[in-house]
Amino acid sequence: MLSRSRRPRLEQGHPWIYANEIERIEGEPAPGDLVEVRDRKGQYLATGYYNPASQITVRIVSYRPLAEMTEEWFRERFRQCAEYRGRFVGVAASCRLVFGEADFLPGLVVDRFGDVLVVQVLTLGMDAARDRWLPALVDVFKPHGVYERSDVGVRTLEGLEERTGVLYGECPRHIVIEENGLKIEVDIENGQKTGYFFDQRENRAAIEPIVRGWGARSGIRLEERETEEGRRLVPVNSKGNPVTFPYWDGATVLECFAHTGSFTLHACKYGAKKVTCLDVSAHAIETAKRNAELNGFSDRVEFVTADAFEYLRQQVSGKEERQARSEGKTDTSKKLTAEARTWDVVILDPPAFAKTKRAVPGAIRGYKEINLQAMKLINEGGYLVTASCSYHVRPDLFMETLLEAAADAGKTLRCIEWHGAGKDHPQLGGVEEGHYLKFGIFEVRSRKLL
Repeated sequence: MLSRSRRPRLEQGHPWIYANEIERIEGEPAPGDLVEVRDRKGQYLATGYYNPASQITVRIVSYRPLAEMTEEWFRERFRQCAEYRGRFVGVAASCRLVFGEADFLPGLVVDRFGDVLVVQVLTLGMDAARDRWLPALVDVFKPHGVYERSDVGVRTLEGLEERTGVLYGECPRHIVIEENGLKIEVDIENGQKTGYFFDQRENRAAIEPIVRGWGARSGIRLEERETEEGRRLVPVNSKGNPVTFPYWDGATVLECFAHTGSFTLHACKYGAKKVTCLDVSAHAIETAKRNAELNGFSDRVEFVTADAFEYLRQQVSGKEERQARSEGKTDTSKKLTAEARTWDVVILDPPAFAKTKRAVPGAIRGYKEINLQAMKLINEGGYLVTASCSYHVRPDLFMETLLEAAADAGKTLRCIEWHGAGKDHPQLGGVEEGHYLKFGIFEVRSRKLL
């Protein structure tokens, strides 16, 4: 029974009941059991599974009485998931098939990579029900294999050990999927989370307009000339000589926190001139290299294994050093100590900086730092592509952080895109935690030049 003083979050669609919202528990439910949730007057509200070891004591699975999460119950839930993805993503697309609470299956995440499903089981209630949801999952989606990647720290909060391994059929470690017409290799055993982040699918495609249209800055223009194919528009440089490099109109791009290099691949597909692909993980960079090779982009991508914070600071330091030299403010006889590279487009897609509410202040400092340094390295009128997947950092707080970074960098931001996760990651109304992903594209201009 819920307390009188609680907020009506459950009635507004939130699927979690915290320990401090419970006035009393009738009977002696075992961990993982289904329990009925009632208000202080005894009126039935919902059914959820129970775990007294977790601060989220009850997770809602139904808003009508339910005696057991049977195999058939899971089968019906999975059919609903399949119908939704078929409508908005594609019947056979590699995507997130089950998104926990947003699909009314709290604690269960399922990603499809070709013919293999990768699952994460995050809660005691779902862990206890695996003998029912696994056969239902196989029956509805008919995969060649199901692999478990429940190697996440949040399981310890539920009193569970981490688990990985094959649950069904055959599961090759590396699987090549297709996204937006690109081939991407996924490592389901050692890649981050389930191996790939589908939530940025639409956001990756959104960078297409900002990757083209840079040739004029280099003095290249289109001129009608006679060619072997007849009269046609030909790119020529400031001296009137034809430009043969096919990506003359493309941007220079830096992707930080690259993981599999997914934004790098999209930038190349859309015509980028040169892309710097950076990640601190050597494993991630090796995966990104293979993905570039798969798509024929190796000649336009350079790979850097480095800490993004340090790399950005080094480039800014070099830029400031060169600026000081040009103004006669330093000894030009001394050797330059750092690079000073700049880019037309900088992409920041870091992992979550805040896993808890207490970590938010530190996360904000981190987000401000990387975005501040990135803005200093973007060529005038270029673009910042930036994201945060920390759900404790709310969208308005992330935007506020970006504006503070812009103020400190002496920049003005013009918002081009502002999105959340893709359609295969639906959001429940009334659930702020569902707004975990914030993604923006901003034009960056110097205030002094406006």
